[in-house]
Amino acid sequence: MEFESVQVPSPEAGSRGDGTIVSVEFEVFGQVQGCYFTKYCKELCEKLAVGGWIKNSKAGTIVGKIQGTRNNIDHIIQWLARTGSPGCKISKLELSKWEFMTKQEFKSFSVRF
Repeated sequence: MEFESVQVPSPEAGSRGDGTIVSVEFEVFGQVQGCYFTKYCKELCEKLAVGGWIKNSKAGTIVGKIQGTRNNIDHIIQWLARTGSPGCKISKLELSKWEFMTKQEFKSFSVRF
């Protein structure tokens, strides 16, 4: 499996470290539709108390937004970049719009259509 390295920014100086709340948008490329990718991601995010949303794009990718503690977001990013759902083939993960937050805007995680 080939994938581009994931660039995760360091927390800003003076932040709370691993307990910092972060938000990031993502897009997963490869053979990721038709293999329950959104379902498995939703289950993992709910298990880790990560809020946000995920959906299939018209371009054949998976897009979404995740918010939670830095440790949990890092865990989801690694899953999105390397693991995914059974049967998927991830070629690349792009992350954008990183934000440090005082509290999560999304309290739950949903699959959008």
